[in-house]
Amino acid sequence: MFLREAIAKQTGFALRLANHVGATMDGRSNLVFSPLSLHLILSLIAAGSKGPTCDQILPVLGAASPGELSSLASRIVSVALSDASASGGPRIVFSNGAWVDRSVSLKPSFKQIASKKYKAEVKTVDFQSNADQVAKEVNSWVENLTSGLIKDLLPSGSVDHSTRLIFGNALYFKGLWEKKFDAMETTDSEFHLLDGSSVQVPFMTSEDKQLLSAHDGFKVLGLPYKRGVDGRQFSMYLFLPDAQDGLWSLSEKLKDLGSLDRYLPAQKVAVGDFKIPRFKISFGFEASEVLKALGLELLFSENCDLSEMVDLPTGQNLYVTSVIHKSFIEVNEGGTEAAAASAVIMCGSAPVFLPPLDFVADHPFLFLIREDMTGVVLFVGHVINPLLV
Repeated sequence: MFLREAIAKQTGFALRLANHVGATMDGRSNLVFSPLSLHLILSLIAAGSKGPTCDQILPVLGAASPGELSSLASRIVSVALSDASASGGPRIVFSNGAWVDRSVSLKPSFKQIASKKYKAEVKTVDFQSNADQVAKEVNSWVENLTSGLIKDLLPSGSVDHSTRLIFGNALYFKGLWEKKFDAMETTDSEFHLLDGSSVQVPFMTSEDKQLLSAHDGFKVLGLPYKRGVDGRQFSMYLFLPDAQDGLWSLSEKLKDLGSLDRYLPAQKVAVGDFKIPRFKISFGFEASEVLKALGLELLFSENCDLSEMVDLPTGQNLYVTSVIHKSFIEVNEGGTEAAAASAVIMCGSAPVFLPPLDFVADHPFLFLIREDMTGVVLFVGHVINPLLV
């Protein structure tokens, strides 16, 4: 019960974050990011926080204590994010890392949490005289773990002699559809944009029954990936508003759901007209302002208290200067390849007959990738224009 409830809160964070990130965009860009990547890295920081700083982080992440977050992280890392490719499931790679300046001494209790619960590798480095080299090391670590999909996570100048800590993580996912789409059936058709214009894009199609449900104002399509023998089921879900310009109102509606279960389709139904576009998205953003808008102001101020992380007085001088996130996703007839990385830089029943449903994703829609056994959401995004990369 604890795991499902905790993950429902993590999903709530994911949907609120997606809504905030979408609101900061110009309305012409596709979006993909990993709320799980950001949730885990903020949970690790919470383990080292104290006082008002900790009190501010916990409700944003949906937890009662840092220990609750650490327990959730441990289950997610060991269960939801373990590789399934050896038994025929998706290829999953995930790792946490910490780069700590030699002038900073991590508290043994925090270091144990980082290594045992978060499986984070902690490295001692020299930011004060070798900041550029450390940044290159972090970038190389991310690029290697994400099979080259995420390059240059830390931009030039983001790390300097005043940097004391970098927490980072990287996530890679590659899954084949349970039943692939026939590429010979893919044809170009109109995709309607938010401004009323349209573009010609490749649409995949199928005559097979689909996991599909209809709700007030939108439909949800479930596309399961091939599974291994461990019981986990990863799926992509497409949330398609009925209205061609209904993306933002749907995003606003979903942000307060917490649990998605009542909206996700439970059975396959016959389909009428069925089309979904191929798409590829690369997206990156600096998350500080979005996280402040969610309520994490103290984390980015000199009043930040991370004294449970490092020995005094350093812990009373540390604060977050930036949170950098990059993601990539490609969806085609065979399946999905996706990756994400984050870095936090610190300075100082019986079957029921249903009539056929159409699902024509020819206008902007939301999507997410979820592990259905636990409910963990790995990626969230929206497609404004499938031709944009």
